Amino acid sequence: MIAELQCVVLDCPDPQSLAEFYRSLLGGNVNQQDRRWALDESWATLHTPSGLVLAFQQALNHVPPRRSDPTRPQQFHLDLGVPDLDRAQEEVLAAGGTLLDGSDGRGRRIYADPAGHPFCLVRD
Repeated sequence: MIAELQCVVLDCPDPQSLAEFYRSLLGGNVNQQDRRWALDESWATLHTPSGLVLAFQQALNHVPPRRSDPTRPQQFHLDLGVPDLDRAQEEVLAAGGTLLDGSDGRGRRIYADPAGHPFCLVRD
């Protein structure tokens, strides 16, 4: 092993609001002090209860990915485990997420966060 994952970074137009969106889904602390990086209007973080850190970096010309569009590929997505897909969906939509595909039939549903990044809710 030569490295340890510090965080997953998502480009977005508004780092603070996207950090708050993911806090509403995952819990944790937004912009917790951390010696590894400085916080400012172009960078926000979320330290989750599981220990994972998500970071949000301002991209002024951010173009959101589109699922199944080769001209704007998703490049990556997050899978978030939940015990109840229906209840979790209500909370995701209330927090500002958008349902992209709910007809999977395999115990997962696909959403976009407010900046357009795809993520899945997966039944635990």
